[in-house]
Amino acid sequence: MMVSTRGRYALRMMVDLAQHQSDGWVSLKEIAARQEISKKYLEQIIPVLNRAGLLQTTRGYQGGDRLNRPPAQYTLGEILRATEGSLAPVTCLEQGNDCPRRFDCATLPIWQGLEQTVSAYLDGITLQDVLERTSQLDGGDYVI
Repeated sequence: MMVSTRGRYALRMMVDLAQHQSDGWVSLKEIAARQEISKKYLEQIIPVLNRAGLLQTTRGYQGGDRLNRPPAQYTLGEILRATEGSLAPVTCLEQGNDCPRRFDCATLPIWQGLEQTVSAYLDGITLQDVLERTSQLDGGDYVI
């Protein structure tokens, strides 16, 4: 599985929001500057995260974004599924794919096992876990 730039940047943005949750609404301009990501790119990711119910957004002078829930209630798997669509390592495992060989495929269990392992790993790490690891490393802003 290859995580796209969109997925990586979404994780970085969510970690940044978690780090700055006590600041209230956080502007994309601030996140973009801290994470060294184009503001325009973040503007493309925000609607995806909003539709998934991961963020709240407000517009205007004091507007910005913030998490909907505490960082401990977000898993990295949830964020990546919202941005990547799937964590499946092969297309035959994606929802709606009716491969005619699915009942006779000798390699299907291998791909299913890989998907389960990746999902279990990413679903076992929360934004809070990332914050705690970051504070142990250097206490600075986290960059994935």
